[in-house]
Amino acid sequence: MIRIMRYGEIPDEEIFFRGEIKTDVAGIVSEILDNVKKNGDAALREYAAKFDGGAPENLEVSEVEYEQAMRAVDPELLDIMRQAAENIRDFHKHQVRSSFVISEKNGIVLGQKVIPIEKVGLYVPGGTAAYPSTVLMDAIPARLAGCGELVITTPAKNGVVNPVILAAARVAGVDRVFKTGGAQAIAALAYGTQTVPKVDKIVGPGNAYVAEAKKQVYGQVSIDMIAGPSEILIVADGGSNPRHVAADMLSQAEHDRVAAAVLVTDSPLLAQAVAAEIEKQLEILPRQEIARASVEGFGKIIVCESIAQAIDVANTIAPEHLELCVDQPFDWLDRVKNAGSVFMGRSCPEALGDYFSGPNHTLPTMGTARFSSPLSVDDFVKKTQFSYYTAEALGKVADSVARFARAEGLEAHARSVLSRQEGRS
Repeated sequence: MIRIMRYGEIPDEEIFFRGEIKTDVAGIVSEILDNVKKNGDAALREYAAKFDGGAPENLEVSEVEYEQAMRAVDPELLDIMRQAAENIRDFHKHQVRSSFVISEKNGIVLGQKVIPIEKVGLYVPGGTAAYPSTVLMDAIPARLAGCGELVITTPAKNGVVNPVILAAARVAGVDRVFKTGGAQAIAALAYGTQTVPKVDKIVGPGNAYVAEAKKQVYGQVSIDMIAGPSEILIVADGGSNPRHVAADMLSQAEHDRVAAAVLVTDSPLLAQAVAAEIEKQLEILPRQEIARASVEGFGKIIVCESIAQAIDVANTIAPEHLELCVDQPFDWLDRVKNAGSVFMGRSCPEALGDYFSGPNHTLPTMGTARFSSPLSVDDFVKKTQFSYYTAEALGKVADSVARFARAEGLEAHARSVLSRQEGRS
């Protein structure tokens, strides 16, 4: 049964506690990374045989396999993925940045160039569930950014990639797909193998081994974030339908045993009704075992004095997904400071954002929404800046620059500026 607690009556540590998630896999991951770095494709085949039911003859998905996948996928689902891709594209195209140049009449030109990252690796999970939506959410912003090459790594059970993932890759415009998952896939993307190209950035969610691998290769390559378990926090008033609220909470709980589903409400009656409804819906949920472990281990219902206080609690928790199931949700939006993605009103369940509405579903978790943002086009570009001074323009500021440099004890800096002034050093 999910816990119900009243804010202010128990310690804040219990209210805001996320639970202990012990994932001491650093040593194992380090060994995997080292093996792939040294042995390349042979190591990838070794792990595929161990974890995926067999080593594929060819690590890269062929055009024939693409065509077979496209035929295997339900045409209606394929149309839905194309519609979702268009929605994602329409949203993210507003994030595209332009370079700029500032021209000055006194001989100074300053500017910034926005440059796409050349090679990007997308990790797509394939464990307890396959996520073609992740392909769309990761690949489409990268394509809009203008990245040169997009490659996917994903587990291939018995050497076969889930056809829905391949169909999504084709819809999103991915260049190449490789049959490898887990920490070994991250290693392949970071270091390169005989078959898998080395990339400049790795994005995409995964299990504890994938997250740890991304952490360890950071610096060798860039990464998007270290993603934790899925989270949803629902702020709901007494006018909310408990059946809908419970269903939304379970939509995250079914992801993972350590996913967190939280309701914060000003209505004790809603709290009791949602708790009962969760139990009722769990009984008929296909992934009941996973969802129940999540609800009982990491779920909670927090009763507050007001919706304003409920949003304050939400800001402290800084959830990945935040639903505002209240009257006039836009009246409360400005009060929201820390959340990955906000779903407004009673007819906008978080699952809508997972698949279809357009905003990205790769979001900061574990409270990192306090300082992090959803995946966007910005994640697939880098920025470089440039400056130009004429000799005359430099002369006007040389003394100021030299004095600043000498204040920091850096005489060579000062001389590098003054040396360009005739007869000075």
